Amino acid sequence: MNELAGKHIVLGLSGGIACYKAAELCRALVKEGATVQVVMTEAAEQFMTAVTMQALSGRPVFTSQWDARTSGGADNNMPHINLSREADVIVVAPASADFMAKLVHGRADELLSLMCLARPIESVPLILAPAMNREMWSHPATQRNIEQLRADGTTVLDVGAGEQACGETGDGRMLEPEELLYDLVRFFTPKLLAGQHVLVSAGPTFEAIDPVRGLTNLSSGKMGFAIARAAHEAGAQVTLVAGPVGLPTPRGVGRVNVKSALNMQKSLDHLAQAATVFVSAAAVADWRPAQMLDQKIKK
Repeated sequence: MNELAGKHIVLGLSGGIACYKAAELCRALVKEGATVQVVMTEAAEQFMTAVTMQALSGRPVFTSQWDARTSGGADNNMPHINLSREADVIVVAPASADFMAKLVHGRADELLSLMCLARPIESVPLILAPAMNREMWSHPATQRNIEQLRADGTTVLDVGAGEQACGETGDGRMLEPEELLYDLVRFFTPKLLAGQHVLVSAGPTFEAIDPVRGLTNLSSGKMGFAIARAAHEAGAQVTLVAGPVGLPTPRGVGRVNVKSALNMQKSLDHLAQAATVFVSAAAVADWRPAQMLDQKIKK
């Protein structure tokens, strides 16, 4: 759909093993129609090469504030100014604990932090995707820094949980590229449904005949899931009531799984009390048996 067509994104990489995810994120942003300018810290170059990011973005990568190459037609040897003025948004992914601490205190000793500090705050938003060890993430100093960054107007995204490169398990993983892409698309989507609670039904129902047979249909549920995603991108709180389908839940959407038409009706009757908008996209079965047998019908 090229949901980011016309957007120019400066993608910053600070040091961390999650830099490998930044490569896939860059590729995904380009596929969605954005132009991507990569800026890397010296530490990031220990995990990912500038050659790789240049190949994926199709643009030269900047790594030093002393880079004399021109940008945007300006031949002033000031990439921290030129690059920030061209951007619709600056995204730092991964954002290490050290890099976030640097931003909190206004330190700017290399190109990426210089650019974040020198950007026009009113017109160039800053989005950080943290990535670090679970103990670093939960440390009071890190949490204080995140709180201050948000107070300063920076968007700090959530982190994922799971196995980490150090061998430990917990919070602190950078979000997956598809999650980051969704968050960026949502960031740019006008919040026309802010304050609304949208209830969506999707997918087929399954009406059991016996323990192994039932009446259903081939509805994929894709339309209802797409509506739920679009409503959430537009700022709504979204609840999705889904029949038996194998689709992943859209990011940020609450999901209730049901099986039969009566299951769906009961859930919708309850959830509709708090909803302001209801979109009925489910393909409810036309028939159900008068009675479900508790044993398999032989033939």
